[in-house]
Amino acid sequence: MLTIGCHLSSSRGYLAMGKEAARIGAGTFQFFTRNPRGAKAKEIQESDVAAYLAFADAAGIRRILAHAPYTLNPCSKDPSVREFALETMADDLRRMEYTPGNCYNFHPGSHTGQGTETGIALIAHTLNQVLRPEQSTTVLLETMAGKGSEIGGCFEELREILDRTALSGHAGVCLDTCHVWDAGYDIAGHLDQVLDQFDRVIGLDRLKAVHLNDSQNPLGSRKDRHARIGEGCIGLDALIRVVRHPALKDLPFYLETPNDLDGYAREIRMLQEAAAAG
Repeated sequence: MLTIGCHLSSSRGYLAMGKEAARIGAGTFQFFTRNPRGAKAKEIQESDVAAYLAFADAAGIRRILAHAPYTLNPCSKDPSVREFALETMADDLRRMEYTPGNCYNFHPGSHTGQGTETGIALIAHTLNQVLRPEQSTTVLLETMAGKGSEIGGCFEELREILDRTALSGHAGVCLDTCHVWDAGYDIAGHLDQVLDQFDRVIGLDRLKAVHLNDSQNPLGSRKDRHARIGEGCIGLDALIRVVRHPALKDLPFYLETPNDLDGYAREIRMLQEAAAAG
């Protein structure tokens, strides 16, 4: 069965997110660990976590995905920005252990003029400082659209980061359909070939989650503008093939489309029906 969810607000706590996910028919959900533009995270209430874990178990909610704030940039040329990334990731990973066995996703960052090689080295350096042998959380590098000086616009860059990460068994990849499309990977016309390429370069065993989004822009635009499912340049049929693909169908999918909760509910229902009919 397709496991699909959307992005929910974490402001009211874990139990509220779990109940909201169940109400719209989601089997998982994504949330920001703190304000997406960066700020101190709210204190975790252990009673809220305990109530959520019991609810999630009964509701069949699995593999939730935490998302780091957008301001996190571990490969900035500014040392204070890199320090913020390090401190934030370390704190987030500590907090993630309250809900063990889940995933934490982050944008690899932008090298801000230092060059791709330096950017990759700095990202791996941060991962080597924050990952711990005893953690149960898997940290995911997100595939990016490749705009500006972004790292992660091609699979080879993500593979190099993983290769330089000592505890790479605690790291993986989240594939964003809008981002890879905007980066030039034709998942609409050549999905099998794109996944074969991912497998050759990174390994499908490293793929732990999918951000399922349409794109407002044509293939290779390097723009990163998400669209609702079926309302963009990737198209409904192509995204249905993504959720039905044998290499992907058992992964959790997370919608980041420009929607309210009712819109997410419609997309979840539509994709679940399409997956079941395949």
